[in-house]
Amino acid sequence: MEMHTSESTPLQGVEGAGIEGDLPALRINRTPTGVQAKEALAQTDLDDPELYFNRELSHLQFNIRVLEQALDDAHPLLNRLMFLLIFSSNMDEFFEIRVAGLKHQIALNDDTTSVDGRLPKAVLADISDIAHRQIARQYQILNETLLPALEAQGLRFRRRDQWTEAQKAWVRTFFDTEIMPVISPIGLDPSHPFPRLVNKSLNFIVELEGKDAFGRSGGMAILPAPRSLPRLIALPRALCAESFAEYVFLSSMIHAHAEELFPGMRVLGCYQFRLTRNADLSVDPEEVSDLASALKGELLARRYGSGVRLEVANNCPEGLTDFLLRQFDLGQEDLYRVEGPVNLTRMMSVLGDVDRPELRYRPFTPSVPKALKEGSLFDAIAKQDLLLHHPFQSFSPIEELLREAARDPDVLAIKQTLYRTGGDSSIVGALVDAASQGKEVTVVIELRARFDEADNLQLASRLQEAGAIVIYGIMAYKTHAKMLHIVRREKGELRHYAHLGTGNYHARTAKLYTDYSLLTANQTLCADVHRVFQQLSGMGQARRIDTLLHAPFTLHPKLIEMIDREAQFAAKGKRSHIIIKCNSLTEPKLIKALYRASQAGVKCDLIIRGMCCLRPGVKGVSENIRVRSIIGRFLEHTRVFHFHNGGKPEIWCSSADFMPRNMFHRVETCFPLKDKKLANRVRKDLETYLVDNCQSWLLQSDGSYQLQSPGAGDAISAQETLLYAFASKS
Repeated sequence: MEMHTSESTPLQGVEGAGIEGDLPALRINRTPTGVQAKEALAQTDLDDPELYFNRELSHLQFNIRVLEQALDDAHPLLNRLMFLLIFSSNMDEFFEIRVAGLKHQIALNDDTTSVDGRLPKAVLADISDIAHRQIARQYQILNETLLPALEAQGLRFRRRDQWTEAQKAWVRTFFDTEIMPVISPIGLDPSHPFPRLVNKSLNFIVELEGKDAFGRSGGMAILPAPRSLPRLIALPRALCAESFAEYVFLSSMIHAHAEELFPGMRVLGCYQFRLTRNADLSVDPEEVSDLASALKGELLARRYGSGVRLEVANNCPEGLTDFLLRQFDLGQEDLYRVEGPVNLTRMMSVLGDVDRPELRYRPFTPSVPKALKEGSLFDAIAKQDLLLHHPFQSFSPIEELLREAARDPDVLAIKQTLYRTGGDSSIVGALVDAASQGKEVTVVIELRARFDEADNLQLASRLQEAGAIVIYGIMAYKTHAKMLHIVRREKGELRHYAHLGTGNYHARTAKLYTDYSLLTANQTLCADVHRVFQQLSGMGQARRIDTLLHAPFTLHPKLIEMIDREAQFAAKGKRSHIIIKCNSLTEPKLIKALYRASQAGVKCDLIIRGMCCLRPGVKGVSENIRVRSIIGRFLEHTRVFHFHNGGKPEIWCSSADFMPRNMFHRVETCFPLKDKKLANRVRKDLETYLVDNCQSWLLQSDGSYQLQSPGAGDAISAQETLLYAFASKS
């Protein structure tokens, strides 16, 4: 996500920009040479709950940082709207998973606390307080800031009381022809109990007066909005004001003509509402013999999980909201009154409908390294390791490598993991082609990738029909590693090629997320990748892995060992430095290792986009730790770990975050960058993030985040620096 809308220019006064080329290297955040050995501190209890932030509240803070982008006029206007809608989508998932989990824990009378020591009820109360304030603020930003700004740019969202006579006539026709034939009002009486409503669906509760054709007295009815219809409809150009594009909400159309759905009766009130349900899937590995079949059943159940949040129009009478809360077994703390559409995420459609490039981020073309532009990709990779930094560099070489492998008669076998891939993936198409041509294709598909389960079930069926061997990984461990392994016959011998990445094999998100991709023919690395695939597909004891770190086996202990190694260097008065960049930091033992390193004098720079349970700046514990979160045009997704290692720096890239689930309950890989040039390039990238003063939020010891400002100095956006460095070379 990009901060500036003006043309990119080289940053002045910045010593290096973290990329290849003629820019000098940055020299920042270094522990000075000649530092004195650190005296041992009095023993501190690193299990003290006061040293840790609550995971769920930290997650909520990340969502709030996303919302803040909607107020930042350094972003183009439509992208500010996008951030506001992303906040809405993020909060939906937060309630579906995190709040639902806390409610389930409370229902079981389980008072188990996390490392911060807070009881589930206390956490849930804090979430309710913060979420109510921030969701109200979200609608205030929409109504008072973004909608007026969009209207000033010729984009108008028409309320019912703003419709012209011609627009009213058009809406009436649309209602009669498109809505009336598919809408199904449900009167509530003893023979028509309250219906089961789909998770996050748009509905209306209607108050009625009078008698119907069967003599039943009016009361209440539920009106589910047709799921087949868009929630936002563009008015015909001829009905719009000059030079305006105008939209109306489906909810407004239904409100305007609700009485026609109940002929002969009087509609006293019609109020939109939406129920958010528990959407977490639960599959017991001890009770499942067929994971795919079990997941199909769970996917149906997800639509009707227990309620966790009720959103209603702000003018809905208290009697009706109380009635709805009783139906869903919710309390007043679960009620959210909103001043606008209850399903804001559905406004995303306007972002694709509006052709106003001046209101969006400047488009860019990701670059492709020269070595990958000509000839066989196998020849290029055989000569040297190649590293791509998405989205600044293109994801297309990975897709092209698979296409080349599919048609190359010398390729014998392809193995790949798929976690989130996309329904129309060209990668899956290449794997299908390879299997159809008789190559040995083995695909490890993680069916339990949250909210992508249905797509992954379809991908599995497509691959199996083509003749590929499809494996669903290990039942109790999600396969989250990003690996591709290709075996090719060259001059009578077998040669191995591999791709290892920090992100998913998903072409669309590769344009939106920052990730690293390593293409290598290093036979040690490739052999390790081969062994991991064998372990996933077969059975037996853990195989020896020489170079890769591998969760749930060696990754966690090795990371602690490398952190402790830096502490030992610092304690001896030697230069030491740790830089960790990942999405979340919640695993207690890793946090304690970082605390020990800080106590020993190690400078620890942590770039943690989302959840962070580590408390920085605590005297005697974490004074040497700085935590920042980068929020911008692109979603920061790289997992990279730098250790100074006594002057022999190591750079590791990984599919894993510093979370318990990644370390102990998932199959993950973490790979070193053996090529010094590539490792140095990534270190410079990390240092570029550390001087960002436009999109960087510093975590304070009280749990708040402080947005960094360039002040009177030069504005430095890490994402724009990288975008300029790579995309301008395309």
